[in-house]
Amino acid sequence: MKNNKFIIKMAVAALSVFLFTSCISDLDRFPENDSTAQIVYSTFDGYKSALAKVYAAYTLSGNTGPAGSPDISGLDEGQNADFLRCFFNHQEMPTDEAHCIWSQDPSVSELNSINFIANGAFTIGLYNKCIMQVMYANEFIKYSADGDAAGKGFTAEQTDEIKSFRAEARFLRAFAYWVLMDVFGNPPFITENDPFDFLPSQIQRADLFDYVESELLDIAENGLLKQAKTNEYGRADRAAAWALLARIYLNAEVYKGSPKYTEAITYSKKVIDAGYSLKNRYEDLFLADNNVNNNEVILSINYDGMNTRLYGGTTFLINCSSNGDYQNNYANTLIHYGIFDNANWSGYRARLQFVEKFDAGDKRFLFVGENAAIADHPSEYLYGLATYKYRNIKSESTVGNPVYGSHSEFADNDFPLFRLAEMYLVYAEAVLRGGTGGSASDALGYVNLLRERAWGNASGNVSSISLDFILDERARELYWECFRRTDLIRYGLFTTIDYLWEWKGGVKTGRAVDSHFNLYPIPTTDLMANPNLNQNDKY
Repeated sequence: MKNNKFIIKMAVAALSVFLFTSCISDLDRFPENDSTAQIVYSTFDGYKSALAKVYAAYTLSGNTGPAGSPDISGLDEGQNADFLRCFFNHQEMPTDEAHCIWSQDPSVSELNSINFIANGAFTIGLYNKCIMQVMYANEFIKYSADGDAAGKGFTAEQTDEIKSFRAEARFLRAFAYWVLMDVFGNPPFITENDPFDFLPSQIQRADLFDYVESELLDIAENGLLKQAKTNEYGRADRAAAWALLARIYLNAEVYKGSPKYTEAITYSKKVIDAGYSLKNRYEDLFLADNNVNNNEVILSINYDGMNTRLYGGTTFLINCSSNGDYQNNYANTLIHYGIFDNANWSGYRARLQFVEKFDAGDKRFLFVGENAAIADHPSEYLYGLATYKYRNIKSESTVGNPVYGSHSEFADNDFPLFRLAEMYLVYAEAVLRGGTGGSASDALGYVNLLRERAWGNASGNVSSISLDFILDERARELYWECFRRTDLIRYGLFTTIDYLWEWKGGVKTGRAVDSHFNLYPIPTTDLMANPNLNQNDKY
């Protein structure tokens, strides 16, 4: 796997050139392509640039960046036009892992308190971004079919490469549909075989699960995607498809109503056996040079401060939790946040019940602050701890000698969508939940590999594991990586009284909320535009 960010540069160039489908106001009305498509798909480089545009939908918030020209009309590029920022806010802010003090900002209060609304700014942003990603992928898949690429003078090697491109686009579409399935349940559904200008029908969650599963199995098991670890850095291969399969199988009982833990074991083990290894230091996984010598990450969203300038992505993850006073007061701990211009937004904190899950000596505890509890101060930054998990400094940095990323305002850090540690935890949980074909001793061994890295030795190892332990271990290992809401739902804890955290449901000591909040609402704007759609229950 090449440790460069070539795909980033291709993506930026692609968005600046191929704007024929990049600014749309009604995402249910897919615009017809004009003659530009015939030009784009006439050369091999055109195909590669068009594929980069599909990847860029996950990386960039607009056509120029960092603000003022969103790729979706009506979104605020500085706030809710970025995929990762919107996804993070839906997966982390309503949980024990994050609380935002910006209660005056659109969408924040309802996400903080699990009181979701159908016209929430971040909800509209995430929904529209995912639909746009499906649209971009559909377009590429349509124009990269075997018959379409024939007769254009491509070499046999180029023709085979275009087939791999097409499989990657199918993976990216499956990923977008997984997000829609997880967050919204029953989204509109369209493929490359549908006309561009029509109102799509709604697909039910269980049926969408079957579709995503079938797509991933086809591209992974029929040789369409490249072998694991053989593609360019930042591009999908078979291991990425296996990892997404393992993830959806772990949650199949939520998505489909029937468990698939045996399949979760099978596909997590495929990734585990594919040649990946844990990075030596946990904190290096999230720094500015995490694209270098990183054999743990299977697929990432790639950022480059010089080329991907936006107020979302990892720039957001650094700034939202950082604070200028903390930068000075805790310099001997966090070294530096690594951003100087438009820095230290002082907004997001961890909630008490989450930080209490860490034991002394666990080096995954990357938090600073004076008051672990938010308590009576939900709008004050000094209450609740701040994480420095994401910093725009390089791994060679030491106290007093930080080595910064390439830009003073925008981060270089790549965001891991899939990494080996998750697969260890998927395997362990699926074994505990009764999946067959796995080994209890292997499950324990995988967990202890994570804990040995976390402690630097075997002092944090455990002799047994339970489902509750795995949930807490996932929190310690995967926090702020967009897992927590999904995990709590799988365990029946997100909306119920069985696990309370401070300010859950908008109450200081926490409270249960109605179970319909396990899904977000379909945005009102789409319901009004498309009569084929029905709102999720109780919204």
